[in-house]
Amino acid sequence: MESVNDSYLTIDGEAEAIYKQLSSKFLAYAYHVTSEEQIRQLLDALRKRYYDATHHCYAYRLGHDGALFRANDDGEPSSTAGRPILGQLLSNELTDCLIVVVRYFGGTKLGVPGLIQAYKESAAAVIAQSKIVSRTVDITVEVAFSYVSMNDIMRIVKDMQPRIAEQRFDNLCTMRLAIRSSQADELIARLSKVEGAAVEPINE
Repeated sequence: MESVNDSYLTIDGEAEAIYKQLSSKFLAYAYHVTSEEQIRQLLDALRKRYYDATHHCYAYRLGHDGALFRANDDGEPSSTAGRPILGQLLSNELTDCLIVVVRYFGGTKLGVPGLIQAYKESAAAVIAQSKIVSRTVDITVEVAFSYVSMNDIMRIVKDMQPRIAEQRFDNLCTMRLAIRSSQADELIARLSKVEGAAVEPINE
């Protein structure tokens, strides 16, 4: 059977760290994010909070596979800031995560290698302060069944232990179940074998 990669790493909540190199100060922030709109709001808030900073550089990855990503140098020499930050997200296999590094220039130029090192270390420092968690990629399934089939359905639910998102028991009963994607086919197959049960995957 082909293995399904149905889990991914992200951070829980947010974290911050400070990194200093020569006379420049780098304030690093990490956030758990799930949308570009959320990212825009966080960036706007940091720009207002640190309105006098020299640069607000960042990188993010979104989606369980990290397919949506971006790196921004915010005026630093090309690829010296956003890309090293993104590199830390990639090497730690983190997604649904935004890292912003706010720089206060201290008067001494760091040069390209120095900048790359500083932004890389800043991102690494804030990741080290973050709580990394594993999340699963879930499929939601809705099953409708008659009351007489209740025991058969509940036996499968007890056995496979999907998360029960919704349930309604009446003459016609419905349950909405969430289960990690690698187990979804088996759950659907088993539920479908119950007499009178109608099973439908839900796109959420």
